[in-house]
Amino acid sequence: MNQPIELLEESLKNFTSEIRRDALDHLLQASKKGMIQTLPENDDINMHCHTFFSYNAYGHSPSSLVWLARKMGWRLLGIVDFDTLAGVDELFEAASKANIRVTAGIETRVYIPQFSNREINSPGEPGVAYHMGLGFTTSKVSGQATDRLEDLHKRADIRNSIIIDRLNNYFEDIIIDYTKDVVPLSPSQTPTERHIILAYISAVENCTHKVNEFWAKKLQLSSDKVDILINDPPTFQNQIRSTLIKRGGPGYIQPTQETFPDIKEFHQLIIDSGALPTFAWLDGLSKGEQDIEELLTLLIGDGVVAVNIIPDRNWNISDPDLKKIKVNNLCHLIELSKSLDLPINVGTEMNSFGNKIVDDFLAPELKPYHSSFLDGAFFTYGHTRLQQIAEIGYQSSWAKSYLPSRKQRNGFYTTVGRLINPINPIFQGSSQVNQNLTPEQVIAELKRT
Repeated sequence: MNQPIELLEESLKNFTSEIRRDALDHLLQASKKGMIQTLPENDDINMHCHTFFSYNAYGHSPSSLVWLARKMGWRLLGIVDFDTLAGVDELFEAASKANIRVTAGIETRVYIPQFSNREINSPGEPGVAYHMGLGFTTSKVSGQATDRLEDLHKRADIRNSIIIDRLNNYFEDIIIDYTKDVVPLSPSQTPTERHIILAYISAVENCTHKVNEFWAKKLQLSSDKVDILINDPPTFQNQIRSTLIKRGGPGYIQPTQETFPDIKEFHQLIIDSGALPTFAWLDGLSKGEQDIEELLTLLIGDGVVAVNIIPDRNWNISDPDLKKIKVNNLCHLIELSKSLDLPINVGTEMNSFGNKIVDDFLAPELKPYHSSFLDGAFFTYGHTRLQQIAEIGYQSSWAKSYLPSRKQRNGFYTTVGRLINPINPIFQGSSQVNQNLTPEQVIAELKRT
């Protein structure tokens, strides 16, 4: 196929999987022939990238992210999608072609009853927390995990439908249909609030010639301000979401204890899938995160084994006083995580315009912790590969028998992650690693392969 590189890269964002697969194959061929310049492998990582299976502000699919990692020389890449595992199998297929180390996760909101009177990381919503699972190996869950994953989908559909009912009522003359106008915007039919915003923007453009006047009234802004926003689509979309859907907006839904799954239910989905329950840190400003020692102790008791951080929003801040507070909170969280034997996962999300493509690990605020971030990435990768190859990941009976403590498992899977090179035969599952080996023998085998 003799297509321009830019067109092939854009095809990686197509909703048709065959088109994405074909585009990646041609890009990799072109790279192999020296037709595309790629950076040598470096110590950059992004372990928290949303894909278009939930929402990626830049339109990236799993294949597109794998290609991005290949072009930029990232040492590791991780995807995390809201309420779906739809992108996991594509991620691993693409990564095996591109020789990229990858991990896969899921994110949702849960209810933590012990913190019912304290905000955690979901502003204005006491007891509610954004929460994650890392280290999944397939899109296809089984057993009770199937029902729990389906429950996440149903809960998201209910929330989205209520938001649309409320906004349809608020907009009066602009009506959208969830099934017809919003669901098709997600290739896995798992749309988010951001897809709802896109549907309304399109509906307004199609239904009225007075677009500026409409949004000025509904957003309660001046016409001049709306003119500026409309010419800056990312900012415009964020403005609509914050004004109309978030707390205080006409589409906002104040959650109850029944709105989101109990944290134990979500943990069971993760553990049943052999993956890793993970606490998602915001910035340490809420009452719940100020009580971080109590919160992490509680969560560890419920199965949490890792921590996720979005570093950029914790240090890259223009207000010097706020920056000082958030950086101090970040440093405390990192040191506390180390003391509690909780590996750290970091990334930029990419689910909002303005999110960085990759963190600036040379920034003075992050540089001292870069090695810890790399350890966390290799930890999840090591778990992922051994679970795929021999079903001896972190949650396995094998690990519980040979490596009973978190510290032991952390060290083992981090070492494994550093040993498994994507172009090594072990990546293709041809190694002699199996459940009959001890941890020491596994490491020896990996060093030999």
